[in-house]
Amino acid sequence: MEIKQTGPLGRPRGFDADAALERAMLVFWEHGYEGASLANLTDAMGISSTSMYAAFGNKEELFRKALQRYSEGPSAYLAQALQEPTALGVATAVLAGTVRTTTRPAQPHGCLGVQGALTSSDSGREVRDLLVAWRGNGYTCIRERFQRAVDDGDLPPETDPGLLARYLTTVGYGIAVQAASGVGRDELQEIADTALRNWPLS
Repeated sequence: MEIKQTGPLGRPRGFDADAALERAMLVFWEHGYEGASLANLTDAMGISSTSMYAAFGNKEELFRKALQRYSEGPSAYLAQALQEPTALGVATAVLAGTVRTTTRPAQPHGCLGVQGALTSSDSGREVRDLLVAWRGNGYTCIRERFQRAVDDGDLPPETDPGLLARYLTTVGYGIAVQAASGVGRDELQEIADTALRNWPLS
């Protein structure tokens, strides 16, 4: 998508809104919501603050759009993992996707859904709530998938789908935090493998 803005002397000038949003997503991913200043964002996006507001709204609205882009891009592995034919396959794909996404050399390490929530002032409350809901939606999708696995006999009938989904998401977010701290991909994959070693089988 290309958005036109007015340059010097009224000459129309375009910028690639998709590319600008991608760069904004990377800034939020690296610095979190509060850590990403307006200057950081506009410098990375290559546009003025006026153009940013006109194209994307205020900072919070820009963050919402960046989080959506993250969900459909780097974090798309979750939706793909849910299509695996077994619950163990789902869990394996979720953790492998987490390790892969949080340790790519060309991207910030960690998870936008975790890093973005590292806010402390009242101005970040709505963003914290947004990310709580975002993480909660991921948990709900996994829990529902595990419930189907119980119903289909893929998981033992005594399995608590909610607890198992909470376990998986807790491990996943823990991996993301460790990745942001500099722990390497191989070690994180070993953690993921260890977490799945005692997976309940029917």
